[in-house]
Amino acid sequence: MVRTIELNKRQEKILDIVKENGPITGEHIAERLNLTRATLRPDLAILTMAGFLDARPRVGYFYTGKTGAQLLTENMQKLYVKDYQSIPVVVSESASVYDAIVTMFLEDVGTLFVVDKDSLLVGVLSRKDLLRASIGKQELAAIPVNIIMTRMPNITMCQKEDLLIDVAQQLIDKQIDGMPIVKETEKGFEVIGRITKTNLTKAFVALAGEH
Repeated sequence: MVRTIELNKRQEKILDIVKENGPITGEHIAERLNLTRATLRPDLAILTMAGFLDARPRVGYFYTGKTGAQLLTENMQKLYVKDYQSIPVVVSESASVYDAIVTMFLEDVGTLFVVDKDSLLVGVLSRKDLLRASIGKQELAAIPVNIIMTRMPNITMCQKEDLLIDVAQQLIDKQIDGMPIVKETEKGFEVIGRITKTNLTKAFVALAGEH
């Protein structure tokens, strides 16, 4: 579970004062806590940037009425695929299963995207697909990846302007580790990036760290 924004005791006291007396100036908040305005300035900045408080010139601070969970949710709604995407790793549809296994190992990824001669997306290969194909005595160098890959229209895709939270939900619903980021063209979908559970984890950890 993603943790909510945690406040220290002084910040909680500031919130209580503003809830009861807002709008209230920073000077008056400092007086009630027997502290200097300079001492409170970092806490007020944090509470304002996090969205708990709002400030108006010559009026003072007032409480926004939002909880830490609400603010975290709102901030998640501002995270887009384009800000956290990775470089895609692709293989040709004529490549062999052996070639795909080597590529996946060397690139250290969990998903490969299969493209045609026009560099358009035609399939996706997961570790499970390659593991399943390698079980048995078949000659892996003789099996083309297009035999075992997931094909269109069964590929889960996203675009760079999509919200990360929506992509995360798709990964959970489809039980997959990653998906291609595509750009639609007249001929089909061009792969321009990838988004994975690792990308999402980094984004949400960074978001939690900001608060």
